[in-house]
Amino acid sequence: MTQRVLPFKLECTNDTITAHAGLVMFGEFIHALGLPDLINRELPKPGSPRGYKPARFIEPLLLMLHGGGRSLEDLRQIKNDSGLKDLLGIEVVPSPDATGDWLRRMGRGRGLERLEKVNKTFVSRVLNLEIESDFTLDIDATQIVAEKHEAFITYKGERGYMPMVGHLAENGLVIGDDFREGNVAPAARNLEFINHCYNLMPKGKEITALRADSATYQASVFNWCEKKGVKFAIGGKLDKATMSAINQMNQWEAYGDRQIAETVHSMEKTDKAFRLIVIKRPVQQTIVPDDQEPEDARYTVIATNRTESIKEIIKWYNKRGDTSENRIKDLKIGFGMERMPCGTFEANSMFFRIGVTAYNLFVLFKLLALPSSMKKRQVQTIRWVLYQTAGKIVKHGGAISLKISRVVHSLFSEIRARNYEVMVM
Repeated sequence: MTQRVLPFKLECTNDTITAHAGLVMFGEFIHALGLPDLINRELPKPGSPRGYKPARFIEPLLLMLHGGGRSLEDLRQIKNDSGLKDLLGIEVVPSPDATGDWLRRMGRGRGLERLEKVNKTFVSRVLNLEIESDFTLDIDATQIVAEKHEAFITYKGERGYMPMVGHLAENGLVIGDDFREGNVAPAARNLEFINHCYNLMPKGKEITALRADSATYQASVFNWCEKKGVKFAIGGKLDKATMSAINQMNQWEAYGDRQIAETVHSMEKTDKAFRLIVIKRPVQQTIVPDDQEPEDARYTVIATNRTESIKEIIKWYNKRGDTSENRIKDLKIGFGMERMPCGTFEANSMFFRIGVTAYNLFVLFKLLALPSSMKKRQVQTIRWVLYQTAGKIVKHGGAISLKISRVVHSLFSEIRARNYEVMVM
């Protein structure tokens, strides 16, 4: 009979080994940023001298999310990795139950507000290193399905949550997030969210452009943009007034297999008129000849105050698919935010903001520490080529060493050198 079991033996060792040696490079990076100290300064202190400081909860969560964990139970992988803890100086990893209790307390108190301040601090630090002073804000709401008793039904008919996320298009950083109940419409409080993101920018850096879908097609948003000098391109709604304007258009221009045109339009409460760009696609052929495609189904409209040509504006607006929608997918799928681990809104809102922090730290890690060949990689790839590297921990004469394969030694050395540069930055 052909042997189907490979001819090797399993043996135990007393050596300290970690399966996440590469994750140590990320842990060192956040220490170089001074993040644990910043978290401990900003977030609410423990209620007793025996309580854990905030960084004791957040640092393992950040490591877990970067390593590919999806639930609080996955914290046990960090808790049981003595090699990883030794290298990062982590003495205690709170249990999943203790972490869940802490998330609930922080979500009900000032934890969300203070964690946002932490996020603003290190994001501002990086923005101040950039030459550019003008940035584009992309905002979008996204559904998180959650079969939680307290979760509400979303407009898509599923139980869950509907957070709003604001990205800076130029570098991918999340400048603002708002975790919302599932029954909150994507159009709700958009102006408040945009203004909040605007105010989170550091001095000398400014949001000068805005892109959003039709949920943000609101007179108050247009008026705010005109007042602040912000150029916008926002998906329009095919309401009665818009369709009336489209039906009066007679100068269409070819645009691939479609046609484009524009007119000047206004809403009842807008202070100024704006350009309304219309994209018309061919009539869809139907199986049943008598079926009529709804007239408004043929049109896509964009409201804008930009002055470029129609084609340039459409091209610029369509970039939000990469800079907003795909980045939200990275946040949800790459960092485990497609599901929420807790039963209460308050705990999940705190968990989501920690997920946003993990995502932003990954953007910064690529920008400041990883070699140029890895700067465009997604987190799944970085896990495979870096985080999931095995290592052996050796302690001798009071010193601690990490032994890794010769194949990745130069990569680790380069990242460590850049981590040092971040520390003295």
